[in-house]
Parts: sequence; C-alpha cells; structure tokens
Amino acid sequence: MSDPSARIKGAPRNVPKPPFYSRAGQAANFGPRFRQLGAALDRDLTGLELKRDPAALAPERLLVFELRGSIGTFVNAVRKVPGLELIDEEELDADDRDSAPTVYLMVPNGAALRQIVSLWEIWRSGEKLPRGFTPWRDVFATLRDIRPWNATDRLVDEERDILAAEIGALANEVPVRLEVELVFRQSIEISEESEGILRRAITAAGGTVVSRCRIPEISYHSLLTELPAIEVRQIIERSAATIAGLEPVMHIRPQSIASTIEAADPIEAEPSPIGSPMEQTPILALLDGVPVAQHPLLAGAIVLDDQFGLVPQTQVADRVHGTAMASLILRGDRNLNEQPIARRIHCVPVLGQGDRFPNDRLIVDLIYQAVLAMRQGDEPTAPNVIIINLSLGNPRKPFYTRLSAWARLVDRLSHQFGILFLVSAGNYDNVFDIPTYASMRDFEDADPVDRAKATIAALGQIVARRKLLSPSESVNALTIGAANSDSVSDADKRMARANVDPFLGVAMSNVSSALGPGFAGSVKPDVLLSGAKERLAMSASGAGLSVRPTSGMRPHGLKVAAPPRAGSDSWEHYTSGTSAAAALASRLSHQVHDSLEAAYAQTFLSLPSAQRAALIKAFVVHTATWPETTADLIKSVIGPPDGKRHVEQRDNIRRFIGYGFANPDEAISCANDRATFWAAGNLTQDQAVSVDIPIPDCVNGRALPHLMSATLAWFTPILPNRQSYRAVRLSLSEPSNLSLLRLDYAKGQPDQNQTRRGTLISRRWEGARAPAIAQNQISSITVQRENDIGSPVDESVPFGLAITFSMLGAVEIYDQVLARVAVRPQIPARP
Repeated sequence: MSDPSARIKGAPRNVPKPPFYSRAGQAANFGPRFRQLGAALDRDLTGLELKRDPAALAPERLLVFELRGSIGTFVNAVRKVPGLELIDEEELDADDRDSAPTVYLMVPNGAALRQIVSLWEIWRSGEKLPRGFTPWRDVFATLRDIRPWNATDRLVDEERDILAAEIGALANEVPVRLEVELVFRQSIEISEESEGILRRAITAAGGTVVSRCRIPEISYHSLLTELPAIEVRQIIERSAATIAGLEPVMHIRPQSIASTIEAADPIEAEPSPIGSPMEQTPILALLDGVPVAQHPLLAGAIVLDDQFGLVPQTQVADRVHGTAMASLILRGDRNLNEQPIARRIHCVPVLGQGDRFPNDRLIVDLIYQAVLAMRQGDEPTAPNVIIINLSLGNPRKPFYTRLSAWARLVDRLSHQFGILFLVSAGNYDNVFDIPTYASMRDFEDADPVDRAKATIAALGQIVARRKLLSPSESVNALTIGAANSDSVSDADKRMARANVDPFLGVAMSNVSSALGPGFAGSVKPDVLLSGAKERLAMSASGAGLSVRPTSGMRPHGLKVAAPPRAGSDSWEHYTSGTSAAAALASRLSHQVHDSLEAAYAQTFLSLPSAQRAALIKAFVVHTATWPETTADLIKSVIGPPDGKRHVEQRDNIRRFIGYGFANPDEAISCANDRATFWAAGNLTQDQAVSVDIPIPDCVNGRALPHLMSATLAWFTPILPNRQSYRAVRLSLSEPSNLSLLRLDYAKGQPDQNQTRRGTLISRRWEGARAPAIAQNQISSITVQRENDIGSPVDESVPFGLAITFSMLGAVEIYDQVLARVAVRPQIPARP
C-alpha cells in the first residue's frame, strides 16, 4: 500500500433544473406572508414581535420549505446567506425521483431572515437579483409553501396513526407514555430553559416525566413522559394548546417497543454442550434479551453483564430472544452442527420480562449507557469488543427519510469506539393482497416462477409501507436482511405443516424482510443471510388472495437454543427473520476476525481496533452477489421495462436484496483459483492511498470467466443537523489496466451512484475474453477521501479494503500471487 497522496479531482455534479411556477402566482400566494414578515422586522429589530405571533417566521425557529423539483438549487441558495443552517442536506438530496422535497432551515437571527425577505421583494418585482444570489430566483419560483415548524411536523402521520390505535377506547384518565424530543440546543442554559417549558406543560396537563436523556454528540434531547389519554387525544388532533404547539418540541412519538420473534414448537433432544474451554476475552457483544446462560448449548460461553438489573425480573421460560440470538452467534444454525466460535461473547440484557424494553427508560439512553460501560471509563466491562449484535428494532419507527436518534447513536458509537454494529433490517408480518389469485389453492398450484412473480409484484405495490425499522438506517452499521433459505433436512421438510413457499427454487429475501433504501438513498439492506424459508398463509377471503408471512409450520427454519419448558426435555426450537439473519452475520464477522487472526497473527491483531472492525465490515459484504435469476425476476416484475432506465431497475433490485446474498464460506476461506487481498488504514483530509494488486501470470491468454471485486468500508464521524450528516466520504477507483485484463463493470450489482451514498462501496468487474498482460503485471485501486462538505472535519477515518481476483479453473492463481506479496498468510488455500 503506497503512502497517501493528494486527492484526485472528481467531476462536478449536475443539478437538474426544476419546473417553475409563475411569478404572478407566487406573488399572490406568498406575497402577504413575506409582507407581514418584512413589516414585523421593520418594527422590531429583535424579533420579539415575531415570536409572539405563532404563524410568523420567527428567528431561532426551524422553517419548513416545501419545494417543487430538485433540492440542488435550494442548497446552493442557502449557502449564499450568512447564518442560515440547512438541516440534513444529504438526506434530502437522496431520492432523485422526489418531485416534492421538504427541507428544513434553521434561521438563527433576524439579519438572515431580513435578507431572505429582501431577496423575495427583488424577485417579486422582476428585478435582477444581486450577483451570487441567482439560485434564490429558482427557489422562489418552485416554492410550494413556507412555514414554521408546527404540530404537523412534530407528530407525523405514521406515528399519529400508531398513537390513535394504541389509545383506542382507553378511559380518559388512563396514562399513556410518549417520547418527546426537543429541538436540540448546544447551550446548556437554553437547553434547560426549553426542558423547563416542556416539563411545566406536562405537569399542567396532569402528566409526569418518567426519564430524560441528553446526548450532545448526536444532538439528542428527549423526555419519556406519561400523559392521560384525554390529553393524548388532543395531541393526536395536533391542538396548539397541547405540547404539540410548544416551540421547543421537535417530535412527539409513541414509546419505543422491541421487535419480537416467534416461540416455535419445542424439540425434545439432548443437545451436545460446548467442548473445550473458550477464550475468555470477548470481541463480540450481544445487546438483547436475557439469555439462559447455563443452557447446555451456551454454558461457559457467555459473559453476562446485567447492567440494568433485568436478569432477576425475567422468568427463565421467557428468555426466548436473547437465548436464540446467543445460540446463533455461538453455534450457528443447529441444523448444520457447526463448531462454536473461539471466544466467549459478552451479553448485556436490554430487554426485560416478555422480551420488552424496560418501560421506564428511553431505548437510546439504554443502548448508550450499555456501550459506554463496555468501552469507556476506568474499568470498562468489555474493552476489546469491536463487534456488537443488535437484532432489535422499533416497529413504531420505520425509516421515512429522517434518521432516528437510535440510528444516530449507533453511527456515533461506531466511529467513536471503532465498533461494527450488525443490525437487523426489521420484519413485517402484516396482511397484504396478491390480487392475481383467487384462493390459496390456486396460488399453491401455480407454476413456482409465476407464484414468485405475483408475490414480488404485490410487495412492489406496498414497498412504501415496508421501510427499514430504526436503527437499521444507520450509515456506519451493516444492515442485515433475511434470505428465504434454511438448512432443514428433506425429511423434516416433508413433516412441515401446510402453507406455501412463495419463492420455491428462487433466491430471494423473505416476504417479511424490511426493504430499502437507507439514509440518503444508500444501499440497504447491505447483505442478506439465511432467515429461514418463510411461507404464506391465507388470512382472509374476498376479491383476490389476502396472505401474511408465517413461520408457524414446523419443523422449518433455523434451529436454536430455547428456554426449557415445564414437563419437557426440550432445549431447542426453530426461529426465523432478520433478527436471526443479523445474528448469523455477527457470527460471520467473528469468524472473519478469527480467520484473519489465524492467518496473519500479530500483523492483524496489532491493527487499531477501528481498522480491524472496518476490515471485518468489508469482508462480510465482499462475497455478496446478485444471483442473475433473482435480479432478472425482480427487474421483469417491478421494472421499469425501458432498458434505458437501468439505474431505476437496479434501484428496485437493491431495495429487496441490497448488495446481495453473503457467502460465509468464501468470506473465511481461500481457494486455489482465487486470491484475496486486504488493506487497512486511516485517511485524513484530502488523502488518497493506492493499493497494488499482483496479477498472476497464469491468467494471460486464457479465455475463461474471471472477476475482480473490491469492497471498501469505513466509519464516518457524523454531524447531526448539519449540511452533511455523513461528514466524511471515501471513494474507490476502478482497477487500473482493466482493458488489458479484459474486465468490464459487472451488470449484476447496484448502480455506482447508489453505492457512493453510504459508508460501504462494493464493486465487481468481470469478463470472459483472454487477458493480455505482461509478466508480473500490477493493477492498482485507489481509495480517496473526498472533500468534506461545509466545515472540514479534523478527525481521521479508519477504513478496510478487501480485493479479490479469480479465474474459474485457474488453480495456480493463489500460489503465484502468494509468491509476490510481502505479508503472507500462514494458512494454505483449499485444493
């Protein structure tokens, strides 16, 4: 790996011009509002009069601009006015097809507001705007609305519906718990003043404050409150007389709940215990429910860290989720009888009785305190942990454009401590319609491909209602979806009860697995691992077929440890879904660490923990691919049919399968006809590093299918509520000498523009023509840190890079490459 060098300049981005409204129409619609604002500013330089008018655009308020067309022009316009602060620019720019974006602007002083009013008057009168302010012409011409942040923004429709369903016919006096997030203020004094206003309003409404949490690093300040149902009904109506009308309030949400898994039929068997003693020092932590630590499959393998006193509160028979996840991480799918991982795992229970979050804590606070205790302070409980499994999600917080506080926390902790979080994408078990079939019998008797197409088409119609569940939109974490696969034996499959596999013979994500994309249009889920073969059960009759995903037929799925049941010798059962898939991804991450440790010993172990974690992140995704039949199937159903719209076609494919299906075996082992290289390091501002790839001589002149793939992963620092939340972007160049290697960009992968939006880039180049290379040919790939948006970020960024070159049947590749590298692994390739 060469020394970092000056950055390579990239091509400028083109911002499409949005359609305009007429000047006369805009003047009629918004003229009175701007005139009122200008008159108030003339009378009151301090803005006090504006603050007294709840409908006015007051300084120190968050303003909402609803636009028509592209966000790019608005971004350019905002940068021209000193003092304006655009909230989360990157997320707004994410969806190129969003024809009506909504943007949020913090106006901290009257001077900035006055300049906006002045520019409006110039534009309205038809005069030419001052030099440098031309973008404001397009802003005013595409403005659909401008208003202060109000009750509609504080309680969004999706969460309003959840609250309405929750309180239902509750008596007026019944207490209801809400999470109330305040507009974050850096000033402690102003922050305390804002919290005081909210606390007094809660008390006046007959409520109480249960707990609070303020984390400046993620711009988070929230109260867990309890209010009578009668008050919550008024909040649902968005009454300005409630806390929904308070200026310090940013969001009002129902209390977070944990996603769950089904407790399946027990298996009566005598499981084999873990044999040899395990390494004492964990590198992986499980934040989940309380596990049965002395279970025969788990005894001696768990370090139980009961930070929140949840173990005594949880009955052994209810310890389902934590036991299942610990089992999958330690032992894998028990259908396969795999060997346990080499080290103990560190378990911090964050779910109590009934596998629920404690009802007196904010989940963000709980996770924050758990990680700090493990990694920070004079006596950290798990200082070597660099992998954290988070097979949890909040079904009440699907990802709709704006990042949740939980996701922001995961991102912050990832970079701060150099931790790879593996997060489950989330599951949806609700009913949906497949209108092309009249009955379950028709569906079952259909051709398997037609059945798969009908199911994909039905999911395509409801994609907007199957978003990722918080915190899986995190940009630093790996988000894991569930593949519709398991390893149940053929004999057991014949024993399984009814219901239909909608994807028989087709590699596909589970019907219940949440769909992407992620923040700023990034690729999410990142990869898929086995989440069991999921069936569909008929749930209703009528016009067409109504179905729901189910894992109720047994035996099928992933076999895991289970709490003992009274009067039974059962110690195992089956599970499924993205929680299970994430646990398998965590197991794979641990196995990657073990493999690199075994192969490179201190060369790998001496790397800083953040670089090791980033390298593991790259390796987990590196082997993921789009099966051609899967990609073609989704493309044929979802489209669009126009072949020129290939970017949209790939976008629809990645919503279902991300970068594709991970291959655990390839991620942790070598083969004679392929060679995998890795590099890790840190990049500071404007640095780039070039990685050399020795090309084996044996591929020259051989017309065989061959491939080069590269996966780059990093942990970005974050800037909550700033122009670019993802503070640092890296880029990955094409390999040099592609023409000599006869390689072209592979079609079966996300579009390059889509891969640049997260903190992981995975690309593949393939060909079948004979390479024409010189002896000892070298190719190279460059990793580059792009310009920071806004204020430069001083922190360095850890990265990991995995590169593979392979040619089908060229069994000399591994040995020839091995002879040319400086740092050699100690484990031979498989024959």
